[in-house]
Parts: sequence; structure tokens; C-alpha cells
Amino acid sequence: MEFVAIRLQELPEVNQFYTEVTSDLRRKGINQWDRFYPNSFVMKKDLKNGTFFGMKMENHLIGAIVLDTKESKQYLKLQWEDHTGRPLIIHRLAVHPCHQGKGIGKRLLNFAEEYALEKGHTSIRLDVYSQNRSAIEMYEKAGYQKRGSIRFPLRKVPYLCFEKIIRI
Repeated sequence: MEFVAIRLQELPEVNQFYTEVTSDLRRKGINQWDRFYPNSFVMKKDLKNGTFFGMKMENHLIGAIVLDTKESKQYLKLQWEDHTGRPLIIHRLAVHPCHQGKGIGKRLLNFAEEYALEKGHTSIRLDVYSQNRSAIEMYEKAGYQKRGSIRFPLRKVPYLCFEKIIRI
């Protein structure tokens, strides 16, 4: 398994990956994603910006993460510990259903932390669907601290926001 920057020409594979992840989540009763999000336009922008990273096995995408500095406006309402530093934001972290429970999510988080250190970030922030217990537990076990919750339009339940200080 290796981490790679995913290229724009891989958009069809990325779309298929998220379609399969979204279907699996919905089968489990976790309605955080749907046909509107994440969508091809969002992912294409991530790919063009060079912020989309994946873990591949035998040339197949099995884990994905987007790392950038774009915070939701909703984040302004929260009391972050790192209020003077340079946070990195995690978006759309996902593991293919066939590879869940094998530590890949943890490896994606470790990759994000190494990337943050390398790029001079002081913390990592993210939001997670409040009914996705396994994701919440993964973030908590990795040392991320809950900072509050936010709501997104057209979403029935809130998203929990987490932060991990990398260096101050």
C-alpha cells in the first residue's frame, strides 16, 4: 500500500470510489453523504488543486483524504484551541468498504499529521457526521479533541468538529 497524490485523469475512479463508500454508509443507516455531496465538481476541484491524496493497493484506490486550508464558514462559531496558528483541514476522509477495519483510516490520519508537520501547520481540524460512531471513535482514539458542533444546510443532524494540535 502506498500514499499518492491522485491526478485529475483518475476522476472516474474517484467518483466510483465515493459512490461505493456512500452506498455502504447508507446501507448502515449513516446518511452523511448522498448524490449531491460529495460530487464530481468538488472532487475535480480537489484534484486540480493537488489536495486529494489516496492510498492504493494493486493500483486500486482503497482510502482517500483531502488536505487543504479551506474551512467552512461554520467553523468561525467554534472555540478552537489553535486560534493563532495555521490549521490544516481534513475533508472527505473515506475507506473503501472492502478495506474497512484494517487500520487504513488511522494510516490516513497519520499521513495527514505528517503532511501537516512537513508543511508547517500547527493543527488539524475536521468535521464528522454526528451519527457516524465508528469515525468519531477513530478520531478520538487518534487524539482529536471535540470542539463543538455545526450544522450544514439540507442536513438533518449536526456535524461534530474536532481538532488536534500538531505544534504551537
